[in-house]
Amino acid sequence: MPITDDIKKTLTDPTPLYALAGAGDLAYEKLREVPGRVEALAADRKGAQDKATAKLHEAQELLVGAPAKVTEAVTALPADLKALQERAQDFALQQVARAVELAVKAKETYDELAERGKVVVDKTRPQDGVTQPAAELGEQPAEVEPVGDAAAEPASKKSARAKKSSIPDQTD
Repeated sequence: MPITDDIKKTLTDPTPLYALAGAGDLAYEKLREVPGRVEALAADRKGAQDKATAKLHEAQELLVGAPAKVTEAVTALPADLKALQERAQDFALQQVARAVELAVKAKETYDELAERGKVVVDKTRPQDGVTQPAAELGEQPAEVEPVGDAAAEPASKKSARAKKSSIPDQTD
């Protein structure tokens, strides 16, 4: 029975919907800021062009002395591979810790978006004459009645038909 409980919980949990609504609300909020940022970027374009030109000149000057610097760096490489292995292992462990940290932040962000979405959904949901979802009321959803000929057929005929189909034909 725990599998069916898990399935019911999964199907009635509104958290993913709230997270989606929260993400949409956040995206809408950020998109409203775009026109102002575009205007600011247009105003700063000239300054950015001047900076880019200066950086290009610096890069060209660095390229002139690059072969000597590369030769110097190659001769300065550590000869001890054991030290390089230890540094690589330390780096890998740091990255694992970083990945765990990012996973925790992702979960926190998901929860924050779900809360934001819940607020958005609650604000936009009409309060009068609307029934609450069954999950919020603690009720089980009503069973769906069959449509068509099966719905019009009385229960006595249904049970008789079921008995007929389960009894093997004994005519020889």
